[in-house]
Amino acid sequence: MGIKRIGVLTSGGDAPGMNAAIRSVVRYAIYNKLEVIGIFRGFTGLINEELKELNHRSVSNIINRGGTVLKTARCEEFKTEAGQMKAVESLRKNKIDALVLIGGNGTYRGALALEKKWDIPCAGIPGTIDNDISETDFTIGADTAVNTALDAIDKIRDTATSMERIFVVEVMGRDSGYITLQVALAGGAEDILIPERRFNLEEMCHHIVEGNLRGKISWIIIVAEGVAGGEDIARQISEMTSLESRAVVLGHIQRGGIPTAKDRILATRLGQAAVDLLLGNWRRKAVGLVSDQIKVVDLEEAIKPKELAVDNFYRLIRILT
Repeated sequence: MGIKRIGVLTSGGDAPGMNAAIRSVVRYAIYNKLEVIGIFRGFTGLINEELKELNHRSVSNIINRGGTVLKTARCEEFKTEAGQMKAVESLRKNKIDALVLIGGNGTYRGALALEKKWDIPCAGIPGTIDNDISETDFTIGADTAVNTALDAIDKIRDTATSMERIFVVEVMGRDSGYITLQVALAGGAEDILIPERRFNLEEMCHHIVEGNLRGKISWIIIVAEGVAGGEDIARQISEMTSLESRAVVLGHIQRGGIPTAKDRILATRLGQAAVDLLLGNWRRKAVGLVSDQIKVVDLEEAIKPKELAVDNFYRLIRILT
């Protein structure tokens, strides 16, 4: 028996462009004579049967909106077998034959559990601002988050230069330095602290003092939240250099906002590709983008750690500083 009704959900942290992906999934599925059920609040909503049938008009005027109209949540209950059983019962009760899941590593792990333990066909779409899903060059939301952070850093530099200060800017990235690397290179930052690279604060402060003696009056240092708190780093720099330092925590501003054209186009292409996976009876798969071409990848490969070209990026940041 073929697939007749699919569910779509967003899970984990929200990312700009998720709505564009939802729109693409819904309208492309309807074009292919499928019924679509929107699942609200991720796996939590699946367990609690927070479901609604979606039609062409349900996703009107959302392509340019940040966040996710389906809402999102993190669900500890789904990590248990009992929670997964409730989710599967919900799917069977509502005659949902397959799922499209938009999110990051946690979402993909949930999809794998549904495939392996319960034989539920799933298609993953990478949606996370950290761009830390393997086997894809870009994830939905990463480009918008980088541009949002960069816009703030450009403004901070004006003040840093005017007031001759050191600014430590904390950006999101608990386990990934992707946003840090991108905004540091694009924003002309002087140094970075990221999870993927050991750092020496004393050496950094030595460079700051040397630069100050040569007449350099301001610095921008970008810190990934997973390394240390920006305020703590700023305090230590002030103590070690006797120069005035300030911390700015950008926080969740990076998750929101109007998605860039790049994220909207990526989301739209991946939404179509995910529906095609289900129509083609592919199993345990996700979709991604490699060299601007849609790629089908195993879910188990997608959740493996993604390597960043840290050394090359950092070397260039230091040379240009």
